Amino acid sequence: MIKIWSEREIAIMRKCGRTVAKLLETLREAVRPGVSTGELDRLAEAFLLEHGVRPAFKGYRGYPATICTSVNEQVVHGLPGERVLREGDIISIDVGACLDGYFSDAAMTFPVGEVDGTARRLLEVCQGALWAAIRRCIPGNHLSDISHTIQRYVESRGYSVVRDYAGHGIGTKIHDEPQIPNYGPPGQGPRLRPGMVLAIEPMVNVGTWEVMTMPDGWTVVTRDGKLSAHFEHVVAITDNGAEVLTLG
Repeated sequence: MIKIWSEREIAIMRKCGRTVAKLLETLREAVRPGVSTGELDRLAEAFLLEHGVRPAFKGYRGYPATICTSVNEQVVHGLPGERVLREGDIISIDVGACLDGYFSDAAMTFPVGEVDGTARRLLEVCQGALWAAIRRCIPGNHLSDISHTIQRYVESRGYSVVRDYAGHGIGTKIHDEPQIPNYGPPGQGPRLRPGMVLAIEPMVNVGTWEVMTMPDGWTVVTRDGKLSAHFEHVVAITDNGAEVLTLG
């Protein structure tokens, strides 16, 4: 069952989401050659605590860190640590936070210094797919219209969408109903209604859509070792369309 949230509840999620957005902008400035993913994680935890919100990922299902840092062929759930970023890398950073019992969740993929055309185009396509999907978040559309829009946008540009992971509902749980795959036919599933809050997160690969989990039990990588990107926003469905709650 997809929950319908009150204006008061959405206001809390909006406040939390803006903090997450500000953190991602802070991390954008911190991402550079020579910085380690562990340093980024420590910066993120300090930032969230200083702003009065709780890191949502740390301890969730045993996850040991505040953010996920997925570099190059890593798709999602990359563990921060000693890895040092190098010129030409890309890094996907996923952040979750909780304020007064309500959650927010967002992700962005950043270039590290100067990146090549392959990486630059991948980031453009992944972010474009996210915004195309957000434009479909209007009352009366079907849930699968979001999924279909992402798949069509990505595949028409020669890339693939990861099928093993999906967007999701969010509210008093970091992951709630419904699941929102990044592929599928249009016109299926429940209709969107004002008060729904959804986390939409295309994961886009240069090569195959197939992925696998590394021996650490967390880090997911592309099977062919090619680049992957990840962008995510939380949106509230309103009478006038989508309000993005994870913008600064």
